Amino acid sequence: MLLAARLGSFADAAFALTQTGLPISAQHVRTLARQVGGELVEQRDRKADQDRNNVPARVAAPPQVVAVEVDGGRIRTRAEAAGPGVHQAQNKEDKIACLVTLTSEVCAQDPQAQPPPSFLQPRRVERLVQQMAGQAGEQADAAEPPEKRAEEAPARSDPADEPWAPRKRLGTCVATLANSRAFGRMVAAEAKERDFYRAARKAFVADGAAYNWKLQQRYFTGFVPIADFLHVLCYVYRAAWAVAADEVGRWQQYLRWLRACWQGRVAEVIEQLQDWQGRVGRPPPGEELPPTDPRRAVAEALSYFGHNAGRMRYPEYRRAGLPVTSSLVESLVGEVNARVKSKQKYWNRGAGAEAILQLRAAVLSEDGRLERYLSERPGSPYRRRQKQGDHTAPAKVAA
Repeated sequence: MLLAARLGSFADAAFALTQTGLPISAQHVRTLARQVGGELVEQRDRKADQDRNNVPARVAAPPQVVAVEVDGGRIRTRAEAAGPGVHQAQNKEDKIACLVTLTSEVCAQDPQAQPPPSFLQPRRVERLVQQMAGQAGEQADAAEPPEKRAEEAPARSDPADEPWAPRKRLGTCVATLANSRAFGRMVAAEAKERDFYRAARKAFVADGAAYNWKLQQRYFTGFVPIADFLHVLCYVYRAAWAVAADEVGRWQQYLRWLRACWQGRVAEVIEQLQDWQGRVGRPPPGEELPPTDPRRAVAEALSYFGHNAGRMRYPEYRRAGLPVTSSLVESLVGEVNARVKSKQKYWNRGAGAEAILQLRAAVLSEDGRLERYLSERPGSPYRRRQKQGDHTAPAKVAA
């Protein structure tokens, strides 16, 4: 099952096993993967359905600094039990959460008052905006296949550019095609198992999608809500490119707005965007405008900043040693896509797609949960027989 979750296909896993002297077909691997993935889904859902207060923590002590980051991707699905081939093809959103423990310092002053150098390099910024647009399903670069764009990890600032930034200790993954409410329960159960609610410093990082903040308000009210700065950068860049007259003016406008947002002066940016909206006008009701149209770019930036201004106090977050981007979950989405997304892959809606997502989430979690589950699963040669009256609690794992 480790190979079925790690490698690009069931056929690759079958070939790798055959090389070890264990002849097995790709279909047999698929059957076993669906069975084990289904068991993991049931285990996950049982925890999610429990009252959160009844989910026991499985770490020895509460972590000091934690972050929950959420995002989503796209997975191709087809109707189940409809015969050979792809029937009723449909793209579905797979919701991904990254739960990480961090190491960071609290600072009396803003440890980095200026944006990282990587956000000030024209070609790198352009590439980042293209990648983020590709992940959102927009046309980023016609010369590049959509699958390639979607599966690439987004560009991000170099860690050397941000010595203050929190460093990851251990991350785990939650993935599902379920609705946002069910997803929220799953993430909350995972956070409770890792004792996140008792951490000294807690962050919830996401893009501006409304359901992300509903999830935060329902399940993570004690966490500091932070709007991902990478999305802020993209809105600033598009608005600057839409309103300025030439390339030099566009880049200078981008730099002014970027610095203002980085320094927590989002109200100034909103005021200037409102002034620009007075000049270029609002989008006509019911008319679909291209992304480069100044009316659309300015209106979208105003909407995003207006709804998220309270979650854009970046100097405060940096002083508290909290992350200001969702780059960890962005990378995790790419890792999930590497297994489940390609032109040739269509997963059966329902149990088939959910099983592979759960296997992939387990193997991407850094606490060895898939190996542990397989070793404890009934029928495993490594499973210790439980003696009568032996009710020993599961061993605690690292935070």
